[in-house]
Amino acid sequence: MSSSPTEPRSIASQLVLLFAVAAALLLFCGLGVLYWIVVRHAFEEDNEVLADKVFALRADLQRAGDVAGLNEELKILRRDERVPYLVRILDPAGEVVAETPAMNRLLSATNFPPPQERSGAKWRANDVRAGGRLFSCVSVREEIAGKSYTVQVAQDRSADERFMRQFATLIAAVLAIGTVASALIAITVTRRGLRPIGRMTESLQRVGPHRLDERLTPVGWPRELQPLAAGFDDMLDRLEHSFTRLSQFSADLAHELRTPVANIRGESEVALTRSRSADEYREVIESTVGECERLSRTIDNLLFLARAEAAEPQIEGTRFEGRAALDKIVGYYQDAGGERQVSITAGGEGEIFADPLLFGRAVSNLIDNALRATPAGGTIQIALRPIASATEISVTDTGSGIEAEDLPRVFDRFYRGDRSRSSDGTGLGLSLVKSIAEMHGGKANITSAPGAGTTVTLTFPA
Repeated sequence: MSSSPTEPRSIASQLVLLFAVAAALLLFCGLGVLYWIVVRHAFEEDNEVLADKVFALRADLQRAGDVAGLNEELKILRRDERVPYLVRILDPAGEVVAETPAMNRLLSATNFPPPQERSGAKWRANDVRAGGRLFSCVSVREEIAGKSYTVQVAQDRSADERFMRQFATLIAAVLAIGTVASALIAITVTRRGLRPIGRMTESLQRVGPHRLDERLTPVGWPRELQPLAAGFDDMLDRLEHSFTRLSQFSADLAHELRTPVANIRGESEVALTRSRSADEYREVIESTVGECERLSRTIDNLLFLARAEAAEPQIEGTRFEGRAALDKIVGYYQDAGGERQVSITAGGEGEIFADPLLFGRAVSNLIDNALRATPAGGTIQIALRPIASATEISVTDTGSGIEAEDLPRVFDRFYRGDRSRSSDGTGLGLSLVKSIAEMHGGKANITSAPGAGTTVTLTFPA
């Protein structure tokens, strides 16, 4: 059983998630540092106060010279009184000689660390939990009247612990509220930031076969979306142009195919209206064959153009002598030129790197067009010359020329200007020529003027 592909996450959800995670991380780091500083400062103050208490006890013991006075002072405290410090003094034998009342019920002598000497640089404290309270316990050694006593002091830090818990709860609440607020802000900012994309989507959804004039217009969009809007407008321009050309091509194709089919049908229906002689039937069949040949040429040319535009064709080019190839083509057209009383000549030298068959087809189409456009007594000159990293072939006739408004469209399929092409052409010759040149990485150009003839130039890269 195949698993369905994971649904990609939206940009909005990713932005909200990243923004919320980043904000939570920053809050966690900032509040964590604050918590650490505050707690550390509180404990350092407690340690300093504890150290002061120990030093004060030691000073009192040294001044009194015995522990009797301290013991009496400790006994004054009521047993149920809650005191911040618990004090115990042990003699050299480990016996308790002075103690805060009820201290033994909370902390035994073993709860304290080993006693430190008077010169100890740092306090070693044990944190002990007893009776639901937290105590920090230290012990020091003190010499009194030649005897070594152990002074044990326990500081009640339950209030500090409660403060730590309350402060941690406050930090956690601030962190949670900050994260939620960050997510809400991120949602608002993201929706507002992505709103132009929604408007752009609505505009693009209006584009259709009958609304190809829809444009986004980069002006007014956020700066980040202006290149996207410009790209969509360029794409829509190309689509509109291509759609217009496709519509025109479909109409022209229908017209071109309808004419020979209509001719075939008309002649056949006329021939069937009554009995005819064998010569008459033969004449109808010959006319039908001619129309079929015209249809076949049109279809072959269309298939060639479709293959040329559908994918990059693999051209197996070879290097050959251009003048020899042109002389061969000119020799083929000499009879047709003689019948029309048109002189066809070729000149120039140069090598061509192309597919010989396609090269011959392109030049032949140019000569066919020139023959149809050139009146009797005219000339067709084919010139070959090498240029920088390429070779140019130009076909110049002395025909009627092409009107200026027709020149931009002469390479379109099925386009035939009134003077540039005669009515017996299919309107695909120049389209084929241009496609062949572009298949070789070259180009085709045309210059013409009414009454001054036409020149078509093909460029084949070397």
